[in-house]
Amino acid sequence: MFRVFECIVGQHDLRLVLLAALVWVLGSAALFLLLARSIDCVEARRRQWVAVAALAAGVGVWATHFIAMLAYDGSMPLSFDPGTTILSVAIAILAFWASFLAAGREFGVRASALAGLLAALGVTAMHFTGMAAIVAPAIVRYDIGAIAVAFLILSACFGLALFAFGRLGDQARIAVPALLSVAGLVALHFTAMSATVLAPDPAHFNPAAMEGHNWLIVAIVGATLSLIALVLGGAFLDRMLTDLRGLTEATLEGLAILSRGRIVEANGQLAVLLGVPSAELVGSDPGRWLVAADGQKLTAPRAAPAEAVIVRNEGEDLIVEVTTHAVEYRGRRCEVLAVRDLTARKRAELQVEHLAAHDALTGLPNRARFTAVLEGLVRSGENFALFALDLDRFKAVNDIFGHAAGDAILCRVAALLRDETREVDLVARIGGDEFLIIQRGIDDLRDAQMLASRILVAFADEMDITRDPMAVGVSIGVALFPADADSSEAIRHNADVALYRAKERGRGMACFFDLEMDQLVRERRELEHDLRHAITRAQLSLMYQPLVATAGGGIVGYEALLRWAHPTRGSIPPEIFVPIAEDVGAIIPIGEWVLREACAAAMQWPSHINIAVNVSAVQFQLPNLAAIVEDALGQSGLAAERLELEVTESVMLRDRVGALATLHRLKALGVRIVMDDFGTGYSSLSNLQAFPFDKIKIDRSFVSHVTDDESARSIIRAIVGLGRSLDLPVVAEGVETEEQRRMVLEEGCPQAQGFLFGGPAEAVVGIPGLLRVVGQ
Repeated sequence: MFRVFECIVGQHDLRLVLLAALVWVLGSAALFLLLARSIDCVEARRRQWVAVAALAAGVGVWATHFIAMLAYDGSMPLSFDPGTTILSVAIAILAFWASFLAAGREFGVRASALAGLLAALGVTAMHFTGMAAIVAPAIVRYDIGAIAVAFLILSACFGLALFAFGRLGDQARIAVPALLSVAGLVALHFTAMSATVLAPDPAHFNPAAMEGHNWLIVAIVGATLSLIALVLGGAFLDRMLTDLRGLTEATLEGLAILSRGRIVEANGQLAVLLGVPSAELVGSDPGRWLVAADGQKLTAPRAAPAEAVIVRNEGEDLIVEVTTHAVEYRGRRCEVLAVRDLTARKRAELQVEHLAAHDALTGLPNRARFTAVLEGLVRSGENFALFALDLDRFKAVNDIFGHAAGDAILCRVAALLRDETREVDLVARIGGDEFLIIQRGIDDLRDAQMLASRILVAFADEMDITRDPMAVGVSIGVALFPADADSSEAIRHNADVALYRAKERGRGMACFFDLEMDQLVRERRELEHDLRHAITRAQLSLMYQPLVATAGGGIVGYEALLRWAHPTRGSIPPEIFVPIAEDVGAIIPIGEWVLREACAAAMQWPSHINIAVNVSAVQFQLPNLAAIVEDALGQSGLAAERLELEVTESVMLRDRVGALATLHRLKALGVRIVMDDFGTGYSSLSNLQAFPFDKIKIDRSFVSHVTDDESARSIIRAIVGLGRSLDLPVVAEGVETEEQRRMVLEEGCPQAQGFLFGGPAEAVVGIPGLLRVVGQ
């Protein structure tokens, strides 16, 4: 009987002992490398790598144990039972697998302690199962106390190794746990071996034990190291492949590797783009899924990426960009197809192109698109008619009901025009309430007349103001190509000329261009141009018509009347140039000039003589009108109560609130406000109630018929009565005969104005209060 530990140095091959230690150093390092790989993976793959780590750990421990056992070189021959030996390695593998599952991902204190206990139980069981596999002429006995101490040491080392693995980083994460596990295993093996007693027993002699077992050492070491190498190599390869696949799956592009024109590998993004499973792509021709826009093969050499279409069974086709690169894959030359989805970008580009060429509100072509089409038709020489349309009453609807209502009206008009035109025709909105229509392929004037008639009828049906207060009308101007023009600019101009004539004639109608119409418009345009420079060219002047008391005939004031002496056209009547000045905005500087000139002239008159100046409704749109009047009074020195500003009721129509605010500011200056042309237009009594006017002037149309029209006399009587009830003086305009003077006096008009008392005259400079009649 003898103790094994006592003969380790003398009866063991130290080279094999060192080999056994080296095997477990490599095995434990492989174990923790595999565990590190497992916690980097998703749960399903982590469990797979845990199993592989358990396999490496179990085989490594088993090989270490049996190499150390085979290192025994004593006098007693030993051999091992194959079945029990295989069972011992299975026990070690299962124990490590359970241990690693118990440790989880975090390797906390409790989890690591439990895992260390399970691993120690497995290794101890493997050790004694391996001891049971010994075939020798002896009986094996154990010192249980020493073995228990060895078990606790092993359990603590494994627990600490797993805990350190979960807390350390970099290389220490592998090295420290590996050293702890080596120390634990050495402690168990040699402590257990020292606690093992072999009692010789000839009855257990087995001739097989006399056979050499050097081949078994070589086999175990070779198999173990090969297994560890394969496991580590597989882990490294899997890490690379997984990382590469993760990289390809992370990209937004679809990727496919082609070999000999067939797909051998494809990522998930490509499968999503094509709408098929990834497995279906492998082995297929990429031309089955992608059709190049240039008609060539996808792999054909190109200077730039190619566009292709993915035809999908369900949903819209996709537009993609395909880039081809040559690579070496699995030792052979292959092509990589990178497929990028361009559908969203193409859709956005189309939307941008559409917005660039179409009106955002109505969806109709805009000015840019219209101009391009018009110029193309002019170059082609095709016959067409150009319609210029302008909405009547649109500004009033927009002001009264708001911009949202105005936008809704524009959309209704756009839909109406689409319905009345053909697909080959072009309907465009070029801004505001202006629309243009190109009617293509016309044979003669009748085609354009029929379309204009349809549009007017449609407006009459759909836009009935008696049923819809937001309804609008339309005025249409039409010019034909090439009959009326030979260029795009000319036909645009001529259609605008015809539109202007339609508005002049009362709106709600269609006018077709002719040369006479063009001449009239050209003359107006020339007047507009000349009118803008009339002040600087000293072509404007003021005439003054007296305002008298009907009873005694004494002069109480003068009205300033504007005159324009054109250098080539002569004297142009105010009823011609004043509306033009209002249309083009020239009335604003002209009106200010009139105000300053009249105030300066009135300063030369007696202090009881007032001056009346007409103010246009356009001037009331100026927020600083009161400041202009105040400045004119200040510069001239004229007392504010001597200035009368004559306004018509039209100033209340555009912006009633703003107009009333301006009137009150003027009134606050001390200026007198006169309601001019009362009895015509709207003549709303609410206007008289809303603002304290200082005087009412009866329009000359009533006065001229007062002697032969009883209704005119009744209207004058009613207006005078109204003025009396409101304590407002009433002035009768246009008194030209003594009979008219007598009758307006009898009706109660205290003041009158007309040729009976004096026509417009020019003030004589330097003689205060003296006027010289120079004619109307």
